[in-house]
Amino acid sequence: MKRIVLACAAGMSTSMVVTRMEKEAAARGLEYQIYAIPEQNLRDELQSYGADVAVVLLGPQVRFKLDENRKLTDGYQIPIAVIDTQAYGTLNGAKVLDQALALVN
Repeated sequence: MKRIVLACAAGMSTSMVVTRMEKEAAARGLEYQIYAIPEQNLRDELQSYGADVAVVLLGPQVRFKLDENRKLTDGYQIPIAVIDTQAYGTLNGAKVLDQALALVN
């Protein structure tokens, strides 16, 4: 199963976004493992599961780490982006899922 990884500052908001993304993915019949990790653990996550990661989304609070993390994800040919701030702030799981899927396809 492919993974959608949300890398953040380990905040509560991201886990709520993950829950809403999971519900939306299930409603659409999509099979992704969606979960959040602390941004500082991304290197280890990619070393362990890089082949299974479809996309990495950074929480808006760690947007300043995009270029640094793009160097990591490029090595695995994994797309990366910062989660849309409005979608994140309103916990819009459908919109964040759409963003992830647009990067995958």
